[in-house]
Amino acid sequence: MRDIKKILAVRTDRFGEFLLIIPALRALKEKYPKARITLVVDPYVKELAECIAVADEVITWKNRRHKFGEILRFSTELGRGKFDLCVIFNPSKEFNIISFLAGIPIRLGYARKLGILLTHKIKDEKYLGLKHEIEYNLDLVSLVGAKTEDKKLSLEIGDDIINNLCKELGIKDSDRLVAVHPLTSDPIKQWPKHYFVQLIKRLTMELNVKVIVIGATEEVSKQEGFISDVDASLINIINKTNLRQLAAILKKCKLLISGDSGPVHLASCVGTPTVAIFRSDLPAKRAARWGPLSKGSTVIQKTNISDILIDEVFDRAKEVLER
Repeated sequence: MRDIKKILAVRTDRFGEFLLIIPALRALKEKYPKARITLVVDPYVKELAECIAVADEVITWKNRRHKFGEILRFSTELGRGKFDLCVIFNPSKEFNIISFLAGIPIRLGYARKLGILLTHKIKDEKYLGLKHEIEYNLDLVSLVGAKTEDKKLSLEIGDDIINNLCKELGIKDSDRLVAVHPLTSDPIKQWPKHYFVQLIKRLTMELNVKVIVIGATEEVSKQEGFISDVDASLINIINKTNLRQLAAILKKCKLLISGDSGPVHLASCVGTPTVAIFRSDLPAKRAARWGPLSKGSTVIQKTNISDILIDEVFDRAKEVLER
């Protein structure tokens, strides 16, 4: 294989999915230690991408449909970068075209969405949910011999961010913090919100913890009537932090309780254990593919997510906190 000096790695969907390419990026760096790695991500994810140790540069490309003129201009821009290798982690017709037009000699991706334009490709079987997304990403980079034994997620989050946030939110060093992510943009993965209300009340009263409720922009409209139903002593930071600040908050927490969502993987990046609530009847959405990987994490999953009881989640949370 040719001398690889410049690598382009593409993952332009949501931040949780993006974080799960970190071990694959590490594998590329171990295979090509002198190569410069440039990431292409959605603008929303840029601040997290800049916290990845092996990444040298971050370029943004909005996760939307683009006009051909935009595709052509971006292809020309990337062509000037003289990249030797491009890895397209989320199947994308646009980026299969872009990498081809940019003249990148080695192009890795999935055999779909104009996969004929790729030089190395594998069948996309991720929908079967037979292994973790991290393993699927590692399968892709293995096409060029990239492997790693270090499959953990990690981000470099400065203590200054954590300290400033704690001061702003009135958090003391003595506070035992539990983050709760009660909302989801995908209704099919939503544990009933009134279950979360009762859970938060029990956590506060019985375990002497301070609860921080987290969430993203698209979930703001869904919090109506939720926060007001919970004791006012909780800290509500839904849509009040950027992703880097959210990572800092999670690093400070003893535990995250969440459905299948991006914060689960963000918690893994900062070493915070998670009690994750999943449904088990949809292979592509099962914990086997998307579950948390941080030490001490645990998963509760049932075919009907509403059958997961408040007591079950509370007991698991208590177990984690008492370790």
